[in-house]
Amino acid sequence: MGLKKGKSWPDSDVIETLPKIINNLSKVESPTGFESWMIIKKDTLEIIGDAGFKGFNYEEENIDIGYGIIKEERRKGYAEEAVTELLQWVHSREIVKEITARCLIDNISSINLLKKLNFIETKKDDVMFYWSLQNKFCKE
Repeated sequence: MGLKKGKSWPDSDVIETLPKIINNLSKVESPTGFESWMIIKKDTLEIIGDAGFKGFNYEEENIDIGYGIIKEERRKGYAEEAVTELLQWVHSREIVKEITARCLIDNISSINLLKKLNFIETKKDDVMFYWSLQNKFCKE
């Protein structure tokens, strides 16, 4: 595909997450879209992060979204672009009632992004904020 690794990709977050991604993919015959997606810089074809879901929760009819960008490419709009596209994709999947997210309480960029995308804070603990976004296109 001609892809290249971004300057610090994979970072420690990706290295920690990859086994979970591989485990989720091993549970399905083929990717469903509810797994992780790589974020690729269009002009250089560099992998600069990932965004996606931790699988579909059939009992709760929800998904948990997460994303990460390498430090050299942060604050350039890539996370917003990727998450916005994923949310548009999810809204076309009428089986998803809710999208959840969480972020560290000191991650101001993620807090601001989730608020901008209309996520509602549902709870907070000593480490994390927890967020929810209802899928208005879900068929009951």
